Amino acid sequence: MREILGRRRRLRFRRKRREERAGRETVVAQLDSALRCATEWDWPVLPGVGLRTSGSRVTGARALLGAPTTVTCACPDPQCVVPGAHPFDPGLLAATTDARMIRWWWSDRPDAPVLLATGGRAPCAVSLPAVAGARALVALDALGMRLGPVVASPTRWAILVAPYSLERLGELLYTKDSVPSSLRFHGEGGYLPLPPSTTGTGRVRWERAPLEGSARPWLPDVEAVVDALVEASTSMPGGGSRLAY
Repeated sequence: MREILGRRRRLRFRRKRREERAGRETVVAQLDSALRCATEWDWPVLPGVGLRTSGSRVTGARALLGAPTTVTCACPDPQCVVPGAHPFDPGLLAATTDARMIRWWWSDRPDAPVLLATGGRAPCAVSLPAVAGARALVALDALGMRLGPVVASPTRWAILVAPYSLERLGELLYTKDSVPSSLRFHGEGGYLPLPPSTTGTGRVRWERAPLEGSARPWLPDVEAVVDALVEASTSMPGGGSRLAY
């Protein structure tokens, strides 16, 4: 029994060291990402509310295996539908490109998600469910559509597009006979988690990363992206949609 417990202690210690090392790397990556967006690309960012981890108290031999944990949003809403992935304190209007403020935010909360405040001079986005997003990229590549950065999470993929106004988006959608219901639009007053953030749905990553060394990532026009998505959605044999949930 002592040998078993000893092995478990060693395994737990090694796992803890790996987690601590990964945590330190994540902390550095979060701040680096926020600073790159703000100072190199002129994208206003702010920290997301993040996650809270709680676990039941376990003692004795079972504790050597690690206590069970529950991950929830750090905001006061126990039924939060976007855990960890939204602004709270500071609010969205605080988004900035000021490096000093960004360093101060992440020195206080080093593991906070990086949120892009969409619209204005910053990129906007068109997002789809993850499976539909993967299909969409294949279809858009087949159509010869040039894309910029694409952000992916386990649940949704977001195609970054050039800034647009809500009025322009409304006029664009009005001209369409139909638009896939799975699409969401992140424009003025919106936000989007950026890599390498971790939210309640998992890790956020670049499916298509900005080109290294680019002064500011190139972004396609929203009309071109929506037109291509509508075409990809309606061109499936049998009348179905590639972009359905």
